[in-house]
Amino acid sequence: MAGEKPVKAKRLTEMSHCAGCAAKLKAGDLARVLGGLKTAAPPQALVGFTTSDDAAVYQLAPGLAVVETVDFFPPIVDDPFQFGAIAAANALSDIWAMGAKPLFALNLVCFPDELPLKVLQKILAGGQSKADEAGIPILGGHSIRDPEPKYGMAVTGVVHPKKVFTNAGAKPGDVLILTKPVGTGIATTAIKRGLASKSLQKRVTAQMATLNKAAGEVFASGAFKVHALTDVTGYGLLGHLLEMMTGAKTKALLDLERIPLIAEVPALAEGGVVPGGTKTNLAHVKSKVRFPEGLPEHIQWLLADAQTNGGLLASVPARHALKAVQALEKAGVDASLIGEVQAGRPGIDVVG
Repeated sequence: MAGEKPVKAKRLTEMSHCAGCAAKLKAGDLARVLGGLKTAAPPQALVGFTTSDDAAVYQLAPGLAVVETVDFFPPIVDDPFQFGAIAAANALSDIWAMGAKPLFALNLVCFPDELPLKVLQKILAGGQSKADEAGIPILGGHSIRDPEPKYGMAVTGVVHPKKVFTNAGAKPGDVLILTKPVGTGIATTAIKRGLASKSLQKRVTAQMATLNKAAGEVFASGAFKVHALTDVTGYGLLGHLLEMMTGAKTKALLDLERIPLIAEVPALAEGGVVPGGTKTNLAHVKSKVRFPEGLPEHIQWLLADAQTNGGLLASVPARHALKAVQALEKAGVDASLIGEVQAGRPGIDVVG
């Protein structure tokens, strides 16, 4: 009717109760639920629930295993194309974290009636762009109506059964290598609140949409030994590193000064711009982590920050560390040596 003001379209992040991988169930809650399930795994199931790994691995033949993963979440940015690209890159990451090669993907879509279909087209185009970059087709999918939009993928890959990387093989004397800076959870919370600079928005969006393909292929190349590999996502650096140490029955020494951080994020954390998922992550791991006396809480939040498509975290024999870092850098991956693995009760000692 004449005189009525047009209804302003909602931003995607306005429709999201929490952003990206921060939407994961609490680690403790998930462990309690899964602990109550009785599942019979056949000998062909090489990787399952046991160590909270990144994907399932099932052996099909003496030289062939299939790797299966699924990942989806609500909007983490407002641009539909970029949301689709980030969600797809995040889903693909689990395949490379297992040392595998992706074959194809299926789309997972939850979409509200109130948004125009052109928004969904852009989300799917963003996902397609990352599948194209990874060199795989999208062969189908499933969609439902949902008041909160969500997007992701189920991805199938293959690997030789004797070349599977898990998150549970770390050994005392290894060094820890991380391939992306941390801080995407805090940065995207700042974006949602209108507190992030344009440069930070551009930087963090590009990082989340960057495939872990190059790093994954370097780790799987066989040029050096890799004892354990995982990707850093919703449970933060501390959460995923603790899973790695728990699976290997070892402890980690984490060098605070060597951990790469996204610029501007420490100041935002100090100002209280911290997602709820990050605070939950810290509460979950705190009993197993020793921080330097007097370490400010906002620094602890940084280490527990819920990441979306974060970097790969590798446990590599110290004698191979230089070769690994050089190979990563040659492939265009910024790699940081952030700590080491020691004998001891599973946990993390933060120093520096």
